[in-house]
Amino acid sequence: MNVISLSAFDLSLAAILVLLLAFTSFRIGLGLEKRMVISGIRMTVQLLLIGVVLKYLFANANFFLVVFMSFCMLTIAGYEVWARQKRKLRGRTGYLISTGSMLISSFVVAFLALNLMVGVDPWYTPQYAIPLLGMLLGNTMNGVALASDRLTTEIYNQRGMVEQRLLLGHTWQEASGEIRKDCMRTGMIPIINSMAAAGVVSLPGMMTGQILGGSSPLDAVKYQILIMFLIAAGTGFGVVTAIWLISRRLFDDRQRLVLDCLLSPKPG
Repeated sequence: MNVISLSAFDLSLAAILVLLLAFTSFRIGLGLEKRMVISGIRMTVQLLLIGVVLKYLFANANFFLVVFMSFCMLTIAGYEVWARQKRKLRGRTGYLISTGSMLISSFVVAFLALNLMVGVDPWYTPQYAIPLLGMLLGNTMNGVALASDRLTTEIYNQRGMVEQRLLLGHTWQEASGEIRKDCMRTGMIPIINSMAAAGVVSLPGMMTGQILGGSSPLDAVKYQILIMFLIAAGTGFGVVTAIWLISRRLFDDRQRLVLDCLLSPKPG
C-alpha cells in the first residue's frame, strides 16, 4: 500500500485553518496571533529542512553522521528547556543541567531500546535511531521544562517558608521536599495522561503514521506500546535528574538557600 502524496495545495488548505485561528485570536484579543503565525512558519521551514537532511542521512547511514545529528537535536532541546523557564539559573548552569538530564535519560533509553528491544543491526541505523530519539527528546524536553520552571518559580515564591524550615534545623532535602515532589509530578503528568488515553481517546502519532504507511495495525500497536513505555521512562528519569541537579544549585553546602543564582524574569 502506497501512502497518498500531499500537494502544496493540500498543505496550504491546512495552513489556512491556522490563519483563521490567528485571526480569531486577534479579534478576541488573545494576543497569540503573531506567535501562531511565526511558529507555523518556523515549523514548516524546520520540517522541510529536516526532511532533506534525513533523506541524505537515510541514504548514507554513517555512525558519525547519526551521532552528530543526535547531539544537534540534544543541543537545541536543551536550549528550548532553558528558554522556557521564567526564572533561569545564571550563566550556563541552567542550560548544562537541562541538556545533561536529557542526555542521561533519553540517550540511555534510546540506546537500550535499539540494542535490546528493537534489535536493529547496526543499532545506529538512522531510520530507527533518529525518529526514536526525536520522540524521546521531544517528550522529555516538555517534562523537564515544566518541572524545572515550576521548581525555580515555587522555590522563589515560597522562599520564606523554605528558609524558616532551614532555620529550624531541616536539611535542604527536607525543607524543599514537597515542592520538589510537586514539580516532579508536574513534569510526569502529561506522559501519564497520554498513556492513560492512548487507544481510547487518541491514536498516538507513530501508530497513526505506521497505519497510514500500510503497516499492520497490530504491528503498529506493538511499536506504539514500546514507544510509550520508553517515553515514560525517559521523561521520568529526565525530570528526576533535572530537579535534583537544580535543587543542588539552589542550596549550598551549609544548607542555605541561594537565590542570587536565579535571573529575574523579563517584563511581559
